[in-house]
Amino acid sequence: MKEKALIQAAAEARKQAYAPYSGFKVGAALLTEDQKIYVGCNMENAAYSPSLCAERAAFAAAIGAGERAFSAIAIIAGEKDYCVPCGVCRQVMAEFCEEDFLIIAAKTEEDYRKYRLKELIPHSFCLE
Repeated sequence: MKEKALIQAAAEARKQAYAPYSGFKVGAALLTEDQKIYVGCNMENAAYSPSLCAERAAFAAAIGAGERAFSAIAIIAGEKDYCVPCGVCRQVMAEFCEEDFLIIAAKTEEDYRKYRLKELIPHSFCLE
């Protein structure tokens, strides 16, 4: 899977975001090891804490479909800033992904940064 195609899928998912309070619309496209893509968008709530990030929405869709092996995720929130996962999303990634899991924070298909999970959450919480 090419990185640009994953970013495109995230951009399409972003169009479905529900962000009436912040206006901050985010889309995510999660790639499984067998090249399936699961998408998610953020969903806000007036109470804020029940809100759901795009990354966790994509993971929920994939986990619900029985997936457990992931290789990359692309996240896009528009052309103003690179959108890296929040701490809660990073911890979810740490639950299901290896430390070399690829995280693509994109402004556009041409303008993006790549990180490995171990860079963004070097000391994740785990029960092992």
